[in-house]
Amino acid sequence: MPSVAIIGASADPLKYGNQSVRAHRDQGYDVFPVNPKGGEIEGLPVYARLADVPIDNLDRVSMYVPSRIGLSLLDEIAAKGCDELWLNPGSESDELVERARELGLNPIQACSIVDVRSRPRQ
Repeated sequence: MPSVAIIGASADPLKYGNQSVRAHRDQGYDVFPVNPKGGEIEGLPVYARLADVPIDNLDRVSMYVPSRIGLSLLDEIAAKGCDELWLNPGSESDELVERARELGLNPIQACSIVDVRSRPRQ
């Protein structure tokens, strides 16, 4: 089962950070919502930090936070490890992409919700 951490996951079903949790889960991903508020989203435990997610080298990290916050998280993302770093609309910047590449990450500037919904169920 592929794994994904959703940074900026939200309990609000109207927000993309919630829609991403549902879309990835519906396509068979093992989903790890990440939000400093903690709690629970869509029945899943929320991790306050990416470092708290119980697995290393995730298949995907999908970001739903402003680029200035994303920049501050890149070292933590690189330490955790991921095959793909999805920078959803509004979370990307040239500086973030450049720094992600310097850290050996594979940044993808696109909507991960569209990506998983366009794939058949795994």
